Amino acid sequence: MTLVRRVNRPIGDGGPVDWLSSPGARALVAAALVMSLVFGGLFVSIDRLHSSPSNSLNHPAHPASDSQSKTEVVEPAKQIVGLARLPRPVAGYILMSCKNHDDPPYQGAIYMTFAVPAGVRADTYFRSVAATLAAHGWHEGLEPTARVYGKTLYKDGVTAIIYRDSDYPNLGIARLYGQCRNMSNHRNDMTAWTDISDQFGQVR
Repeated sequence: MTLVRRVNRPIGDGGPVDWLSSPGARALVAAALVMSLVFGGLFVSIDRLHSSPSNSLNHPAHPASDSQSKTEVVEPAKQIVGLARLPRPVAGYILMSCKNHDDPPYQGAIYMTFAVPAGVRADTYFRSVAATLAAHGWHEGLEPTARVYGKTLYKDGVTAIIYRDSDYPNLGIARLYGQCRNMSNHRNDMTAWTDISDQFGQVR
């Protein structure tokens, strides 16, 4: 599931005017983001990270506030977009349970799509992205399974998984997960994604 269903126009100098520049197209992208974030909740259920032992999961040494949980993943996401110069990022944020669907602790999570530059081999491009991040303090881990040209990177307790969209080869996906440190009570909250695409306006 992606946040933007397709990028049809070439990317780069000399190509047609980007369709995303028109107000109507941006409205369609916003609508697609909302729908995709709703249905994209499936990836939360499938790929929730459970890296902490039970005791430390239930009693984190340094609990985080809602704001801290969000900042923990938003700032690295901005760093990734800036360092790797990911084109046209569209992203959503959610605070998700590390245990099940409802109970604390929670972690911040980001689901982001971006355009894969035209005329560049995808395998070369994603290796280059990983190498750029590694040069700035990110540590590369095992490649994620069933992810085309996937790369897993870690930094300061945040996990980033970056890969090509298997349905839309001209799109890349980046998913970021923070630490399971938020013990606030969100049991009765509606599960909802927040559009944070404006955080990356300087790169769009």
